[in-house]
Amino acid sequence: MEDMREKQDQTKVEEEKFMEDMREKQDQTKVEEEEKFMEDMREKQDQTKVEEKFMEDTREKQDQSKVEEEEEEEEVLMMEVEPKTGVSFPTKLADGKHLNAVGLRRKKLLGLRINIYAFGIYGDNDKLKELLKAKFGQAPEKPTKELYEAVIDSDVWMMVRMSIVFGGLTMNMVRINFDEGLGGSIMKLNGGQKNTELANKVLGCSVDNMKLSRGSQIDIARLPGYVLQSKVKDELINEVESELLCRAYIHMYLGDDPFDKEAKERFGALLLSLF
Repeated sequence: MEDMREKQDQTKVEEEKFMEDMREKQDQTKVEEEEKFMEDMREKQDQTKVEEKFMEDTREKQDQSKVEEEEEEEEVLMMEVEPKTGVSFPTKLADGKHLNAVGLRRKKLLGLRINIYAFGIYGDNDKLKELLKAKFGQAPEKPTKELYEAVIDSDVWMMVRMSIVFGGLTMNMVRINFDEGLGGSIMKLNGGQKNTELANKVLGCSVDNMKLSRGSQIDIARLPGYVLQSKVKDELINEVESELLCRAYIHMYLGDDPFDKEAKERFGALLLSLF
């Protein structure tokens, strides 16, 4: 009987030990499950923070892009008004060229001063800056004849945009008016010799009876390599390669007897600022 009791006690002890081990294992498992759960939660939180940071960065980039787009749009839309006519010109073209002066072309007709077109003078200011620094080193106290001549004689990109303000003009009337001024500049730069054929080439291929209502636009640009390019209402009319013609064209606006002296002076002030 005593042996039986000892075996029962032993069995009881073993059962209790077994139950205790089971509880420990359950507790350990529970702890591990809780730790695993907490670790998963932390990972999810970290992932959420990463995703939130990504979304925040994306929003910042979108906001920055929006600001840049608005700034670019605002820059493109900035205009300068020619005060006598109210005609406006963009201060910067799509290709980055700058508006350096605005002015007005007037002409006497039957004793009256008629406004023919407002104009804006555009330039590749980076190239103009290189030209002036290479030629003069430092800025003179005021715009000089030599300063203007350096620009006139160069082949740096420049363009004059003309906006018609006198309604009812035809291309033939504009050509006659234009050739008179250009012809005079050619004579001054060519030792007093006329060259009517060269002057006529600028708008020579355009249609004489083409109507030019108020606001019609003519762009004539001096391209590098002494090429004079003419566009009417955004349509390419002609390209003429001639150093004399290119110089004479810019001379009409920046020479000794410019179409608009105030416009020339504003352009001169711009040249000084490039130094």
